[in-house]
Amino acid sequence: MSQPAIPQGKPKKAAIAAWIGSALEYYDFFIYGSAAALVFPKVFFNPDDPATATLTSMATFGVAYAARPVGALFLGHFGDRLGRRRIMVATLVLMGVSTFLIGCLPTYAQVGTAAPVLLVLMRVLQGLSAAGEQASANSMTLEHAPEDRRGYYTSFTLNGTQAGQILATVVFIPVAALPDHQLYTWGWRIPFLLSFVVAVVGYVIRRKLEETPVFERAAANDEVAKLPLIDLLVHHWADVLRVIAAATIATVSTIFSVWALSYATSDGVGLDKTAMLWVNGLANAVALLAIPLWATLSDRIGRKPVFLFGTLGCGVMIFVYLWAISTGSYALVFTTGILFFGVVYSAANGIWPSLYGEMFSTRVRLSGMAIGTQIGFAIAGFAVTFAAEIDGKSGQNWIGVAVFTAAFCVLSSIAIATGRETHKVPTAQLGERPDTTPAPTPAARSAAT
Repeated sequence: MSQPAIPQGKPKKAAIAAWIGSALEYYDFFIYGSAAALVFPKVFFNPDDPATATLTSMATFGVAYAARPVGALFLGHFGDRLGRRRIMVATLVLMGVSTFLIGCLPTYAQVGTAAPVLLVLMRVLQGLSAAGEQASANSMTLEHAPEDRRGYYTSFTLNGTQAGQILATVVFIPVAALPDHQLYTWGWRIPFLLSFVVAVVGYVIRRKLEETPVFERAAANDEVAKLPLIDLLVHHWADVLRVIAAATIATVSTIFSVWALSYATSDGVGLDKTAMLWVNGLANAVALLAIPLWATLSDRIGRKPVFLFGTLGCGVMIFVYLWAISTGSYALVFTTGILFFGVVYSAANGIWPSLYGEMFSTRVRLSGMAIGTQIGFAIAGFAVTFAAEIDGKSGQNWIGVAVFTAAFCVLSSIAIATGRETHKVPTAQLGERPDTTPAPTPAARSAAT
């Protein structure tokens, strides 16, 4: 006797919840990036050694990425055991609280080395939260989406992430424009303290979200993996490695948002802090429009060609953008920055939620996405530290940084080029191996849909 069909999902509701939650959570995450580039070297570290203070501040930005793989192991397990919704609520609350506490921390002038220690602790909590945010939201939207529009609906998670970065930039622009004394004493705290509102709003939105029909069916039939990590590593280890390598494309984002901001506003180049924040904000605004368009295209022609255009294009555009900064021309910086990050990077950024999620079955989807992406993102997070080291004390080795970034674009391209295309695979068959798994019967296929 066949099982009753799984109820139709609610893709619009899931996409809106993912968008709003991601926007609010990544507002918190990206606020830190702006502060790490513009404020923290003078607030939390020894101001007598500016070069070391900048390098160390960049390292604290990467600390959250180092914590993310640990969070992915923990949150991925419980997300595949207990459901996507609970993880989505928990991660947002944790992010809001830890970011609020950053705004309450004492400075280096007040407590010495205890200040950066406390800062790192809060950054670790941010990383643990971010580890489960995107994987749970992506799994939620993918499992609610119609089969022919999975790319479009899952892109709302990344679209929300871009909105969060815009919000973070817009909030930081008037703060960065404050006189130095006000900026470095109380002004920088305002964006962090506002995260209290983020936590409350996010909790209200996500606690009402319904679990996905496919997960509820698995739970009702006792088909939920008891040990998702073991299942993942035994049956999906190759795709985990593929996602890790592909996810290093996020290096483009960290270099663009953090290192390039620090480089452009350094004494060697001397571009205005507010103007560079506007570059970031406008590029992300364009990405809000580009991401769903690229995702829709991937539903028609496939994930791989769209993703590869983005990764290989970024490998070229990183040279163009950093060269534009080196010229000191605002017109060139704005034009190339928007084209680079707003359009080209969006081709890869907008479709990876569906591309990576379609590699795994429902039993291990959240774990696979969380672990694979967060290890790759950890590498990307520390990329800004290595970029600062490559740049050196001269502050003018942008070509070396561009080569470093382009190498990750090539690695990501190779990882996806060697994988399979999944945009036409039915949702019930995602993660199956055609050479080892028998084709589902019509009754089973009907029950799965």
